[in-house]
Amino acid sequence: MAAKLLIPLAIFSFFFHHATSDTYDTFSKQISLKKLGLKKEKLTHLHFYLHDIVSGSHPTAVRIAAAKITNTSSTGFGFIAMADDPLTVGPNPRSKLVGYAQGIYGSASQNDVGLLMVLNLVFTQGTYNGSTLSLFGRNAIMSKVREMAIVGGSRLFRFSRGYAQASNYLFNTTSGDAIVEYNVYVLHY
Repeated sequence: MAAKLLIPLAIFSFFFHHATSDTYDTFSKQISLKKLGLKKEKLTHLHFYLHDIVSGSHPTAVRIAAAKITNTSSTGFGFIAMADDPLTVGPNPRSKLVGYAQGIYGSASQNDVGLLMVLNLVFTQGTYNGSTLSLFGRNAIMSKVREMAIVGGSRLFRFSRGYAQASNYLFNTTSGDAIVEYNVYVLHY
C-alpha cells in the first residue's frame, strides 16, 4: 500500500515544487527596452479629418442611450453615442480614407456642451496600417480648439502618449453632422 502511494506522492511533489518555485512567484520585474525591440523614442504628427455623421440613412455615429432629462437639457446631458467615424486626409468625405475613430462619446456636462470622448483611432493605410491610438478626454465642441489626451496605442504606437487637438471644419447645427480637423502629436518608439 505504501509503495502505491509513493509514486503519486513523488509526482505531486515534483509538480508542486515547480509550480511554487521562484519562476512563478514574481509579480513584476524590470526589463530593458531593447529586450522588447524598442529603440529611440520619436515624435510623430498625424493630421486628418474625422467625419461624424449622425443624420441620414447611413450614419457613422448613433445614439445608444439617453437619460430621462436628455431631451430637455440644453446641453443634451446624458446621451451616449457609439461611433465608427471615417478618418480622411482631407475635409472632403471622398478624400483618401486613412482609418476610423471607433468608440463612444457622450454629453457629460450640464452647463455647456462638453463631451466625454473614448475613442480608438484605428489606422488602415500606409505605415500605420493596423496600428491604433487611444484617445480620452473632454471635448468642448463649441470651443475653437479642444485638446484631448492620447493615453496609449498598439503595434507601431506601443507605449505611446501625447495629445490631440480638434477643431471644427464644418458643423451643421440642423443635422448635427460634423467634420472635425485633428492634429495629433504622439511620442512612441
